[in-house]
Amino acid sequence: MFVPMEAKNSALLMVDIQEHLMPLISGREAVLRNVVRLLTAVRVLNLPLLVTEQYPKGIGPTLLQLSSLLPPGTPCIEKTSFSCCGHDGFDEALDALDRPVTVLFGIETHICILSTVMDLIGRGRSVVLVADACGSRDAANHALALDAARGCGALVVPTETVIYQMLGDSKAPGFKALLPLFK
Repeated sequence: MFVPMEAKNSALLMVDIQEHLMPLISGREAVLRNVVRLLTAVRVLNLPLLVTEQYPKGIGPTLLQLSSLLPPGTPCIEKTSFSCCGHDGFDEALDALDRPVTVLFGIETHICILSTVMDLIGRGRSVVLVADACGSRDAANHALALDAARGCGALVVPTETVIYQMLGDSKAPGFKALLPLFK
């Protein structure tokens, strides 16, 4: 059963936004703009976040402009598997957050993102895929993967929906700080 996305029950997962791959991503400027919005919301609303890096020796580390936005102590899991699930330490780190909803974004949509979506749903988690904060080298592959994620049961939404759902109310602490992100 799908669990609604709220700040109190959701953890964010940023997948593989790394130096050598990001320059190849179709629409990368818009993807990065939305990732920055999400990371800003993570800090303002004190939301739990996990980060992964796919084989950083070859693909490089997380983009420096994003690393500087991560809250201190954010777990970063290096992996070689395409799905985050099942990689050493990932399942334990996600379970430790004790949040039934995983809000997922990163690259590439049709490889690591979709593999992770399928595995998370297979493990009984509710998954929210942030469509405009994900990307692939080929825009057609990105679109196909979004359709596949929907078909698997993920809620596929834009960044603005995620942030407003996390706020819940215009009177919420953090609303005034986050509102400029969308003006």
